[in-house]
Amino acid sequence: MKKPTCTAIIHMNEFKQSFKYNDIVILTLIIKYPLINIPHNKLAENNINRMINIQIEEYYNYVSSTLYNNAVEYYHDSQTNNFPFHVNEAIMEYNVTYNENCFLSLYKDKYEFTGGAHGNTIRSSDTWETCQGTYIPMYCYFYKGTNYMNLLINEITKQAERNLNQNPGIYFEDYKNLIIENFNPNSYFLTPHGMTIYYQQYDIAPYSTGIVEFTIPYRIIGWYPSC
Repeated sequence: MKKPTCTAIIHMNEFKQSFKYNDIVILTLIIKYPLINIPHNKLAENNINRMINIQIEEYYNYVSSTLYNNAVEYYHDSQTNNFPFHVNEAIMEYNVTYNENCFLSLYKDKYEFTGGAHGNTIRSSDTWETCQGTYIPMYCYFYKGTNYMNLLINEITKQAERNLNQNPGIYFEDYKNLIIENFNPNSYFLTPHGMTIYYQQYDIAPYSTGIVEFTIPYRIIGWYPSC
């Protein structure tokens, strides 16, 4: 009998759809998503794929209802007020950041353009152990009783200070307070170099800076992914 493996084989897939109103395309949707294959470990494979499928279905329902209705309203406004109509866009793209040592980590960016000056992106992420496909929250990487939020925020602040010295103006003036206020323990993913904490657009920086990332080395966390 073969020993179950915990390394996932990733197959990226793409789904596209155009939504019409009065025979005019008003909204396009693209979803780039992974199909997870874990040889000889169907339990973990099914658990992870099921969670990804739920996320995809939820986003599709949101796009086909809320964003579609918004696009129809935007189209009517453009016709009524005689201004150009720009096709709305929705893109959800998954990016695998770590797939080793019995851990699978990824983030997904949801980009939406709804007719404004520019589009907006919202990021979310998930990390699973690939032996059973169990979701891993942030606190699991630290010894019990560790004030891990304090530890991470201190390191993020140090990195932000260094970044600001090299690139003045990349953060808001009160970025130190915003780092604390907008810290989200769900906003992390693993990489080969450490745990990456991210902040959404406008959380601590202007739109031009984008989504802000800070990678905390595993030696600082006191943990390293292993089976």
